Amino acid sequence: MKKKILPLILAMGILAAHSQTKPSASVIPVPASLIENSGTFTLKNNSVISISAGSSKEIDGMGLQLAKVLHTATGYNFKTDNAGTNEGIKLELLATPSTSLGNEGYRLKVTSTGVLISANKPAGIFYGIQSLMQLLPKEIESKTLVQNVAWTVPCVTIDDQPRFGWRGLMLDVSRHFFTKQEVKKFMDDMVKFKFNLLHLHLTDDEGWRIEIKSLPKLTSIGAWRVERNGKWANSPKAADASEPKTYGGFYTQEDIKELVKYGQERFLTIMPEIDVPGHSMAALASYPELSCTGGEHSVYNGIPFMNWFPGGKFEAITENGLCPANENVYEFLDKVFTEVAALFPFEYIHMGGDECAKNFWEKSPAVQALMKREGLKTMPEVESYFVRRVEKIVNSKGKKLMGWDEILEGGISPTANVMSWRGVKGGIEAAKSKHNVVMSPSSFAYLDYVQGEPLLEAPVYASLRLNKVYSFDPIQEGMDAKYVLGGQGNQWTEQIGNYRNLQYMTWPRALAIAEDTWSPKEKKDWSSFASRVEKQFDRWDLADDTYSKAMYDAIVAASKDEKGNLFANISTELGGMTIYYSFDESNPDNYYPKYTAPVLVPKDAATMKIVTYRNGKQIGKQINIPITELAKRAPKK
Repeated sequence: MKKKILPLILAMGILAAHSQTKPSASVIPVPASLIENSGTFTLKNNSVISISAGSSKEIDGMGLQLAKVLHTATGYNFKTDNAGTNEGIKLELLATPSTSLGNEGYRLKVTSTGVLISANKPAGIFYGIQSLMQLLPKEIESKTLVQNVAWTVPCVTIDDQPRFGWRGLMLDVSRHFFTKQEVKKFMDDMVKFKFNLLHLHLTDDEGWRIEIKSLPKLTSIGAWRVERNGKWANSPKAADASEPKTYGGFYTQEDIKELVKYGQERFLTIMPEIDVPGHSMAALASYPELSCTGGEHSVYNGIPFMNWFPGGKFEAITENGLCPANENVYEFLDKVFTEVAALFPFEYIHMGGDECAKNFWEKSPAVQALMKREGLKTMPEVESYFVRRVEKIVNSKGKKLMGWDEILEGGISPTANVMSWRGVKGGIEAAKSKHNVVMSPSSFAYLDYVQGEPLLEAPVYASLRLNKVYSFDPIQEGMDAKYVLGGQGNQWTEQIGNYRNLQYMTWPRALAIAEDTWSPKEKKDWSSFASRVEKQFDRWDLADDTYSKAMYDAIVAASKDEKGNLFANISTELGGMTIYYSFDESNPDNYYPKYTAPVLVPKDAATMKIVTYRNGKQIGKQINIPITELAKRAPKK
């Protein structure tokens, strides 16, 4: 008899464990209001998903999709009907709209008998479903049937709505190409956390990724380059004429229509970016006559084409900009934006406008003649002339212009809209000048930056840890909030060559962006967020997704005293961690010296090895840092 009782007790313990997770420790982004109540609701086979009378086909579709998703892990069948029952799961558009919920807010009420998700608009129902999924046991993320799980939802009352209407991520598909299916997967990952804007960076020096039927060379030539598979998919080896241009790809117009529709079904808008006048090597390779110099041009060929100087100054080694004095350029852009505008319903088109080297313009007789004719005194004014002409083209297609904050230089029209990336200064300036602005500052939102120990990741010039991303507020001091559309994270892919690495570099930092842009400022709390991120790690594991655990790794810095002695200064991003280290080349564990204060580095040491533990178990990666590297991290006095 005892043998039968013990397994039963263990099973009851497993089931109870699922019901003990507090809902406040689950939902990302944190809701505006979440009240925890006693009890749970349990999903059962043949539970009903009901749609309130008068709801739209969109909500009918959401009910069917919810039934399908729930079936995958639970094995349960779910009935969908319009009976309006209060049992099971009910999706309801409010007959009398709530002024507090707006177009994207929702109410989620879970009682012991059922789940009610109500909203003013279908988008709110969709976001309520995402929160419901996060309240279910983590096993709901499994792609196969999971046995012996109590499919319970804690009783809660959630009233939730976004802080900002623009909650975005930018995906650079030019530097490295991602397939249509991979873009869809990226979109699926985004909407789980209530992002509503995908910014596709479609053109750059490394490739042109969208079919323009009136300009076929953009994809027959501009979409392809010599493949490199070395360090971080970005080996600095010059291509020669004998190497085939086999790397690349592009989206046909039918692909774009499919992606747009896929996003619309998930309340995710796609904004296209055609990056001009700089970052245009792929366009010039296709149509060399668009340059100031003429002659042959090529898609990025593996060697540096820009010189970067201190203070943010730069110049082009190889011409990579469209010529603002060339009328062919504006005819070209009219064709491009005509076709782009027809494919993307979104009201904005992004024209880039960043990092435009002007040294080839300075040498151009045509540009000098333009300056004299138009009364332009500086190169920023020349670029401003270009931006104003592009805006007229974009406006003529029924769209609004968006550009990186460089378009502010030299002056822009009152109707241009700014995306601020060079810190927060550009966004503050734009808002003060009464331009709508989207905040995506590199100091908080560049997801290609190193997120942990630099020795373990791609060599990028800056670091951005999860807690810094979480401290981002799109509304900075001195800004008029009515001009701030929202914020987004940017994922550049110069050194991201495959989808798994894309996921690793995006998540969990994009979770911080999600909460920065959705949740009320006063609801944000780092400790709570970090705990919820750890819960999400378990879900990603079950979904076979990948992500970074850099939040567990030691942060290694250094200092020197007045005598020149080198000290290791080690810290952690999370509390409750213990650090152990060695200098003798052996691999430390929790029996090694424990770090409690800056450690004097022995003169004869070659390497410091560092590891983090929590609750007696290793949790972070072991970091092996050469003493020569450690010395470089000590501030110079």
